[in-house]
Amino acid sequence: MSTTEEATATSLLRFATAGSVDDGKSTLVGRLLHDSKSVLADQLEAVEHASRRRGQQAPDLALLTDGLRAEREQGITIDVAYRYFATARRRFILADTPGHVQYTRNMVTGASTAELAVVLVDARNGVVEQTRRHAAVAALLRVPHVVLAVNKMDLVDYAEPVFAAIAAEFTAYAASLGVKDVVAVPISALAGDNVVEPSAHMDWYGGPTLLEHLETVPVGTDPSAEPARFPVQYVIRPQSEEHHDYRGYAGQLASGVLRVGDAVTVLPSGHTSTVAAIDALGVPTELAWAPQSVTVRLADDIDISRGDLIAAAPLPVPTKDIEATVCHLSERPLHVGAKVLLKHTTRTVRALVKEISYRIDIDSLEQRSGAEGLNVNDIGHVVLRTAEPLALDDYTENRRTGSFILIDPSDGTTLTAGMAGEAFDTVSTTDASHEEDWV
Repeated sequence: MSTTEEATATSLLRFATAGSVDDGKSTLVGRLLHDSKSVLADQLEAVEHASRRRGQQAPDLALLTDGLRAEREQGITIDVAYRYFATARRRFILADTPGHVQYTRNMVTGASTAELAVVLVDARNGVVEQTRRHAAVAALLRVPHVVLAVNKMDLVDYAEPVFAAIAAEFTAYAASLGVKDVVAVPISALAGDNVVEPSAHMDWYGGPTLLEHLETVPVGTDPSAEPARFPVQYVIRPQSEEHHDYRGYAGQLASGVLRVGDAVTVLPSGHTSTVAAIDALGVPTELAWAPQSVTVRLADDIDISRGDLIAAAPLPVPTKDIEATVCHLSERPLHVGAKVLLKHTTRTVRALVKEISYRIDIDSLEQRSGAEGLNVNDIGHVVLRTAEPLALDDYTENRRTGSFILIDPSDGTTLTAGMAGEAFDTVSTTDASHEEDWV
């Protein structure tokens, strides 16, 4: 690729699937892989053998994704299972995330890089609490496209009113979260209706099959439309006779495009320079675009180390006071006053939980102020104070440089996933008062 236009053209879709327990999510993923001819013969043979051993006549396609022994024994998904497959029109990376409420945190992991989320609903049960939680997580992570897959339509006699009522309820809830693109598809994963092939039982539905929508939904962004953000991973100084004055900064472009001659600022120091050269795989190039991994050389000798951010305008403002929406992932509660490590791109700093402004009720989207702590799977708004300034973008503007994680400094456990800024576009902020402050 030699132009920005070629760089933006992509045939890869990252998407995540989510649904409540027994909604048939693993069966849907298995059906999608099987009917799109993405299952190897030996894999299918192993599934058929395992199904016969369990007394099942037909192959249980859910076994294609439920890889852990505990998952197969319980018939549930626990871990995030990644699957790679392709059709003639597009390549896919699928993150099959758990449905159990205690594993909601794993959906955060699976959906954090997704451009589309498939939320499953059992046609017999309709929209339930976990459905709303999954929609909220997708909205919180700013997943641009959401598909509502109303599964098990065969168990409600393929009734259009059942599908219409569920689709209307979910679409209204998603709209209240600020989700702008929702497509509803009636399916039967067990029978294969509207998964890859159109259903002969639902002639009232004129929309695309699930796979057709996945193949045609617009994905990717134009890197030139975003400001350049280049977190430094490593400083290269060979100090050899051949490369005596070589000083390069290696890393992966988080967003935007860098060109030789571009004016840049190093954050948080604020020093300015211009891009003198760009090396990709040891070969000089005139430009680089996200998410390429390259080495950047600057025209001026500046004190730059791992964790610094080389950025082009408009610039984020470095700050020690960070307000963010977080999803707590650990069994250990997060309390006001907790001392943590904050990892943002390649930079890790010490931080203090200064305030927990509110916790979000997933059912009503109300903000419960006065919370002293966040428990596992809780979503809330926090104020953090860091030991060193960080250059964060608002998560709504840049998912890569607007996100961070909180780490337990005692053992390195990931505690919390954070997104700089407010949670949902349509939720208003409620102020919470606290007796103590941190200075």
